Amino acid sequence: MTQLFDFIGNNVVLVSIWMGFVFLLLWDNKRRSGATVSTSDAIRMINKENAVVLDIREQKDFSAGHIANAMHIPYASLATRLSELNTHKEQPIILVCKSGQTVGMAGKMLREKGFNAIRMQGGMMEWTGQNLPVVRK
Repeated sequence: MTQLFDFIGNNVVLVSIWMGFVFLLLWDNKRRSGATVSTSDAIRMINKENAVVLDIREQKDFSAGHIANAMHIPYASLATRLSELNTHKEQPIILVCKSGQTVGMAGKMLREKGFNAIRMQGGMMEWTGQNLPVVRK
């Protein structure tokens, strides 16, 4: 541990530059991922703003439990099935995956095509963790 402090003390400029790069990397990743909403905000948007829920998980996970009235387009098929979302271009689209981590690229793709895509924090793990209702089929 003392070696670490010695290194930092002897290389303040180098460590500062490294910390700056880490900060910029995290900031850029958050910016690219887009806006996020909590589960309670998602419920409010669904009820008050006519938001569309788009579940991008695989069929097996979707069938095991999903948000009522959610559209299902697996991430692997999203680029080829974007036309299915054209009728919802004016509505907020809440993106849902398993844990809220993989929706970043899907959101970026949708925003580039003019959609108002928003990530749901925590994904279905957060939704079910809060004992919110799911549909199974």
